This record gives sequence, structure tokens and C-alpha cells, in this order.
Amino acid sequence: MSTAAVSSDPARLGPVPAAARSRTAGRPPWVRPSVAVLLVATAALYLWNLSASGYANDFYAMAVQAGTKNWEALFFGSLDPGNVITVDKPPASLWLMALSGRLLGFSSFSMLLPNALCGVASVALLYAAVRRTSGPLAGLIAGAALALTPVAALMFKFNNPDALLVLLMVAGAYCTVRALDRASTGWLLLAGAALGFGFLTKMLQAFLVLPAFALVYLVAAPAGLGKRLLQLLGAGVAVVVAAGWWIVAVALWPTGSRPYIGGSADNTPLDLAFGYNGLGRIFGGAGNGGGGGAGMSGNTMFGGETGLLRMFGASFGLEISWLLPAALIALVAGLWFTRFAPRLDRTRAALLLWGGWTVVTGVVFSFMSGTIHPYYTVALAPGIAGLVGIGAVELWRGRHNFAARIVLALMLAATGVWDFILLDRTPDWQPWLRWVLLVLTALVVAGLLFGLDRLRRAGTVLAVAGVITGLLAPGAYAVVTAGQGHTGSIPTSGPSGNSMGFGDRAGAESSELIALLRQTTTKWSAASNGSQSAAGLALGSDTAVIAIGGFNGGDPAPTLDEFKRYVADGEITYYVSDRMGRGSGEIEQWVTENFTAQTVGGTTVYDLTTAAAAG
Repeated sequence: MSTAAVSSDPARLGPVPAAARSRTAGRPPWVRPSVAVLLVATAALYLWNLSASGYANDFYAMAVQAGTKNWEALFFGSLDPGNVITVDKPPASLWLMALSGRLLGFSSFSMLLPNALCGVASVALLYAAVRRTSGPLAGLIAGAALALTPVAALMFKFNNPDALLVLLMVAGAYCTVRALDRASTGWLLLAGAALGFGFLTKMLQAFLVLPAFALVYLVAAPAGLGKRLLQLLGAGVAVVVAAGWWIVAVALWPTGSRPYIGGSADNTPLDLAFGYNGLGRIFGGAGNGGGGGAGMSGNTMFGGETGLLRMFGASFGLEISWLLPAALIALVAGLWFTRFAPRLDRTRAALLLWGGWTVVTGVVFSFMSGTIHPYYTVALAPGIAGLVGIGAVELWRGRHNFAARIVLALMLAATGVWDFILLDRTPDWQPWLRWVLLVLTALVVAGLLFGLDRLRRAGTVLAVAGVITGLLAPGAYAVVTAGQGHTGSIPTSGPSGNSMGFGDRAGAESSELIALLRQTTTKWSAASNGSQSAAGLALGSDTAVIAIGGFNGGDPAPTLDEFKRYVADGEITYYVSDRMGRGSGEIEQWVTENFTAQTVGGTTVYDLTTAAAAG
């Protein structure tokens, strides 16, 4: 049942009008203009006021700046053009932003532009994927739901890796759907390649959708079991090749002539993937204290308590859960209504794809004990949006059956009530909105239950009202999020532009200190402990600054001996004392014992070109 699996079997949901059956047979004239409106509106939302966040997360902005100055720094994702240490992620997202900076000149706009375009492309690919199984209307609803998810409006205008990650995962889903049409090996290999590059974006998080992709192909591809298994094996090879070429290149590169891999314990990307930045995020340990970890369980910026309802709680609820109840209802009902469908049924395949995406990712996020931040949930948004688009349209098509009508009414009611609760969490922001939403929800649900759609032309009005009601609250929250500037390493959506961590310090540095660094002619103008301190100096002065120890100052790069050699060779002019409140390390101790301090713009600075230390 390729067009309306939920409703086309009379034994399940009753007869389907001919108009409903024909919606996916061709391309009605309203489709292309509607898609154009969706994509233009998405672009306007994500590109609007794009530079309001400045350099957003200084940590990644520093690496992007370095990539615009040095090709080796771009390849490795180094924090400085001198290639001392990398960011604690693979560099794929940095490649896009740095290349944009090379073309347009490094700025907030050129850095954030690729991520905004990733958002538009994600909406387009989600529409295309859902359309192939459930028709253009379902695709449009899914695309709009993704575009108007608050955490999506946040992250597609930010410089964290998540924007590219989402695009690559949606691209993998689209390729999987295309592969289902004729058991295409080529499309399945492309799906694997997309997730492989997802690994080069944010490592193991890209693989959370792999079970859903493999399951739907194994269940619904039009080929024998043996062929399906071989094709999935080939797709696995494609994942390894697409992810592994950079890993191999780093492994073969002499360690003495490349930067240290930030966040790793042994200077290798694989340790980063399966340690601190991989399994450590799920199970805790390896430098991960967030999530349900010790001392962090009450901190909403680090996920709060683990548990089945975590995605609805204080940390994640306003980011992602607006349509989650409706998506889960659609998944359960859709799988029930298609329980007797043939193996190749496309609607059930779509439910398995987007439902598997949502369930696996949601469960991992809900129970992971390591570091997790609210914005991670942008990876859930396509799965939820896909389920909502498919469920809403298929149930509407089958509304002549009482069971389908009840389930659709339940989806709408659950969305309205839950969104009312979410809006009440920010009671000072547009308090009227939640009451308007509640009234609209009641009217639409009543109209649906009492058969208002059977009246002349009332069906169209009721359907449009249902879509508007479902997207009203998340849409309003997404629009206000898009209009705010966001900085820091842990941004959150909403009207206040809340964030945590270390953000745009480029404008916070004293003009005297920035002027001093701009006058230097050495390889590095300065060095400072950790990227939070060094990034503001590098971005403000547009000079190379060593971030001693990487993100939090804890990585062994540069070593004391390496730092002494840099100083002896006259490659660093200043050491800027750590202003982030951390204890001093051996490099700072050596500097303070051997060089004279001066105060520049309220900051302690050491001139490393004078009275060079012995030994």
C-alpha cells in the first residue's frame, strides 16, 4: 500500500475517497508552490538576524578562524593556525564554516551561513523523504514541523556541529527511502556514506539512527533476504570508508608534525570516539560528569535526572517535546493499523524509519549518564516531524473509520494540552498564547469528533485549522528563538536567549590587550590556559593564540618542554594569565617564576621575549 497504508485496507479503517487515493499518484499543481513557500520561509527564519549571536560558541569560532588561515588547521580542526591542538570533535562541520570564511572573509555571518543552509536543506530532504511514502501533504507538514522546532531554530543558527549532523542523518534517511523503491544498492551505499560523514561531524551520535535504517531496509526492501543482508553489509562498509579515511589519515600522519587530538587520552581520534566523546557520553566517566553523573544530576544544562520522562522535563521539554506526544501516538497507532499489511508496505516502512529514529535516539538521550546538553535533542527533531506528518495525513485520510478519527483527535488534544503546559513554563512570555491555543484545540477536536469535516468545504477548513493548531506553540517559540542572539557552549531556545558556558568573549577583551596582541609579529601572539580564555584573544585580535590544554585546559598540549622550545625560538610574544578561575598548571608556574608580570587592561600579561628562562 504505497499511498495510504493506514486507511486503504477496508478491514482496518474503511473506504478511502478517490481524491485521497490519488494524492500521491501525481504531483498536483499546488505542490511546487507550497514547497517553495516552505523553503523560502525556512530560509527567512534561519537567515534572519543571523549575526545576532556574534561568534556564538567561541570554541568552534576559534577553530573556524584558524581554518581560514591555514589549510592544515582546517583539515585537522585545529584551535590555532599553528596547529598545537584540535577541538574535541572531528572537523567536518568546521570544514564547511572555514571554507565559507575563505570565500566570504571570516565573520559571524560567513561562519553561521553554512549551518543555516544546512537547516534549509534538512527541511527539503525531510519533505522529499516523507513525500515518497506518504504524499506531498505529509511531506509539507513534516518539513514545517522540523523547521518550527525550537531547538532546530536554535542550532541551525549556531556554530556547533549539530546542524551538519542533522543534515547528514536526514540525507541518510532520504537515501534509505530511495533504496527501498527498487532495492537499490547505490542508494543504500549513499545512506551509509552519509552516516560515515556524520561520524566525522559528531562521532557516535550519528550512528543512533543506524538501527532504524537497517531495520526498515531489512523488513521492507523488495528483494530476497540474502540480497538484503549483503546490501546492508555493503552499506556498513560504506559507513566505515566514509568515516575511516580521515581516521586513517590522522593515524598515518607523524604525530610530531600534526596537532594533538583534543579530548583524547592517547592523541588519537578513535580514543576520542570511544572514550570521552563517545561511550563516555553514554555511560559516564572518561571526563563526563553531566547527565545523571555525580554532582550534575540537578543541573538542567547537563540534562538533569535520567529516566523515561527526561525528554519532557525541565532540561529538554521546551527544546524538543512540543510534538513528541503526537509523534508517539502516531507511531503506536500506525503500527497497529498496518499490522496486517504486506511486507513491502511503504507507510509501515516509513513508520519504522522515523519511529525507530525517534525511539532509539530518545531512549539513549533519556538514559545516558554522561555529558548531555539540551541542544543535543535537535537530532530528534526529524524523526518526530516525520511521524507527525505521516500520522496526521494517514489518519485524516482514514477518518471515515471511527478508530482513526479518535486517534487523530487524541493526537491533537495531547499536543494542545502538552503545549499549554510547556508555555506555562515561561509564564511571562505571551501568556495569552497558551489560552488561545487551548481554545483552538478544543474547537478543532470537537469539530473532528462531531464530523464537521462532512459538511461542504468544512473538511478543508478543519484540516488547515488542525495543522495551525498543532504547529502554533512550537512555531511561536521557534520564531522568538530565531530572533534572539545566543552565545556560549550550552545555548537554549526561548525568548530569553539563555545560555551557559563560555560564549562570545571577542568583544569583552580590553582594547589595550587586543591592541597589544595585534602589534605582535611572532607565530603566536600569545598563549593562555584553555580555549575559553584563548578564544576571545584570538577572535578579538585576529591573531594566532595557543589554547594551552584545549577546551578546558586539561589536555597535555603543548607540553612544558614544547612550550619552552616555542619561547626559546621566539615564536610566542605573550603569556596571558588564565582568567577563568582554574588552578595554574606547570606552564603557568614556569612562566610566573621566570618572567615579569605586567597589567594590561586589567589582565596579567607576561612578555615572553624578555629575560628568557634558563632550562
